[in-house]
Amino acid sequence: MKKSVLLTGASGTVGFEVLKQLIEKDDYRIVVFDVDSKKSRKILGSIPQKFEMVFGDISNEKNMELVSQNIDFVIHLAAIIPPLADEQPELAEKVNVKGTENLIKNLEKHSPNAFLLYSSSISVYGDRLKNPNIKVVDPLIPSEGDEYAVTKIETEKLIQNSQLNWSIFRLAAIMGNHKISKLMFLMPLDTSVEICTPEDTARAFVNALQHESELNKRIFNLGGGENCRISYENLLSESFRIFGMGKLDFPEKAFAEKNFHCGNYTDGDDLENILHFRKDNLKSYFQKVEKGVNPVVKIVTQIVNPLVKKKLLKESEPYEAYKNKDQKMLERFFN
Repeated sequence: MKKSVLLTGASGTVGFEVLKQLIEKDDYRIVVFDVDSKKSRKILGSIPQKFEMVFGDISNEKNMELVSQNIDFVIHLAAIIPPLADEQPELAEKVNVKGTENLIKNLEKHSPNAFLLYSSSISVYGDRLKNPNIKVVDPLIPSEGDEYAVTKIETEKLIQNSQLNWSIFRLAAIMGNHKISKLMFLMPLDTSVEICTPEDTARAFVNALQHESELNKRIFNLGGGENCRISYENLLSESFRIFGMGKLDFPEKAFAEKNFHCGNYTDGDDLENILHFRKDNLKSYFQKVEKGVNPVVKIVTQIVNPLVKKKLLKESEPYEAYKNKDQKMLERFFN
């Protein structure tokens, strides 16, 4: 009899990759739970329907009771992420914390032997600009204004205090399908960044289903490793080049100088040694990105990139704080 896997957040970047890898194995009965929207229906309808689809609200008691019956494994990826999480903290609390609490309660009742895999975030460590080498045992100190990190820390506690078997993966910078937003300006340019591709990240979650005994009741840092480390300035510069955006020539104070997150996972090999999920590196990542760029769009972008950058600059909260001499925000963003 096939083991049952409940996957939440399957229409997200990592979730969709997890689903694609799961259906290739044909080893599991897959139950997918996701929010009902045109976007999620389009994404989830684009692949072979080798799974049971349930749309609903994770904070809804009846919805969670429905999908928590006779489940062996849970890959819990559903979450409100930045910038929406920071703009609407009450929504982030409802989905990320209360939703997970609802999930746990129903699993404890209907599938008490389920193994819960949870995706947390490197954001829980807060600003590591001066000390970029990160370990799981480090203190969790979210940066000011990072409501997403706050919800992740709260949810980790709920999981650790549950009666379920569980493992928590704190994800590094997952690079894939990123849309340019005001978040771009919140990270200091000299930040150390360790990336991981959606494919590698998903492989870790899928492989983890075969390693419950080694992972149970443990927290791991999940990143791409030494070959996936780069400064934020170089990461952004190469991305601009690939997309035809030209040089990274924004004015002074466009980027924050502190109070974000990211760094290098010095204990990231602990998870790799168990799950063997890494296949990508920086070179393969940039090759994938470049392959996905429409040549015509790139030419047009090269022509209009000054206008695009001007529009982007208007999204920079640090720059606005600098221009408006907003003392409170200046203290948040600058040394």
